[in-house]
Amino acid sequence: MAAYKVPVIPGDGIGPEVIREGKKVLEAVGEVDGFDLKWIDYPFGADHYLSTGELISEDSLKELKKYKVVYLGALGDPRVEPGVLELGILLKFRFYMDEYVNLRPVKLYEGVKTPLADKGPKDIDFIVVRENTEDFYVGIGSRVKAAKSKQTLDLIRETYHLRFDVDLQSDAGEVAYQIGVITRQGAKRVFKYAFDYAKNHGRKKVTAVDKANVLTHMYSMWREVFQEVAKGYSGISTDMAFVDATSMWFVKNPEWFEVVVMPNLFGDILSDLGAMIQGGLGIAPGGNINPDGTSMFEPIHGSAPKYKGKNVADPIATILAGGLLLEQLGLRSSAEKVEGAVQAVLKTGKVRTQDLGGKSSTSQMGDAIAKRVREL
Repeated sequence: MAAYKVPVIPGDGIGPEVIREGKKVLEAVGEVDGFDLKWIDYPFGADHYLSTGELISEDSLKELKKYKVVYLGALGDPRVEPGVLELGILLKFRFYMDEYVNLRPVKLYEGVKTPLADKGPKDIDFIVVRENTEDFYVGIGSRVKAAKSKQTLDLIRETYHLRFDVDLQSDAGEVAYQIGVITRQGAKRVFKYAFDYAKNHGRKKVTAVDKANVLTHMYSMWREVFQEVAKGYSGISTDMAFVDATSMWFVKNPEWFEVVVMPNLFGDILSDLGAMIQGGLGIAPGGNINPDGTSMFEPIHGSAPKYKGKNVADPIATILAGGLLLEQLGLRSSAEKVEGAVQAVLKTGKVRTQDLGGKSSTSQMGDAIAKRVREL
């Protein structure tokens, strides 16, 4: 029997509860398909940080880099200042592992309501491929307080292209800036991933999103690289759209999209909009992927600390993220069983957590999906 070692970071809040159900379902698939999952638990999160002062060490990152996949619950705790855990663990992990793709399926399942009038499962079924390591997330920026010399004033005006009258010698003249960076190599590899995904999953169109009409330096190159990569995929049609228009079309005409590839910031925002039109954060999975290295899979929701320990959170996003994890391991048919079981349980509607209008518990939903896996 094939065996796969999978590091697990349950994390904070509802993380351990939803991860428990994810593991339950993946183990059921393993029983059916004849493979074994060896879970390796890691403590990183609020409790570990508060007791040790450690977020995630270099040695731990080196150790985790030996594995192909990692399963994550959620991070965030009211006892820790916002951003500390997210930046110190999650983003540090993404950048260390060079997980340059954030994969976010947006799919409406039968039995789930969408806030979009007159739209159904046939209309909402696309993939957001978000570039995950560049753009405005590279951390280049600063705040410049009151300047005292004319030379400094002139440099600030020239560098920051200030086109308005501001007294930079007073505290009111403080300047804050953040620089976005896109490299040709970074754009090329995420576009290649998007086109390969489309080719391997029967998708016929890839749409590139940007704001090239205003942020001309970065996104003119983004478009150039997209068109260059597209030439190698003759069977797939292409489209380019501005981010503001795309946000409207996600709501008005989601059926237009199949694979949508975006820069980091826009992908972060619009993939959450995608989660809402598919029925909510509770059923929206995500993957942080390095195709040739270590990838991490998680639900896109947060740790929801007010629901911690209540056994009421929806585990479907985590279960579906587990399906993405299996596909990354090369177990695509097993991943399809996970999604098929989720789809069947949602369609019957007998088991529903509170976010879906029901009263079922987290564990009852996990049990129902695991049972369905064994019946498929």
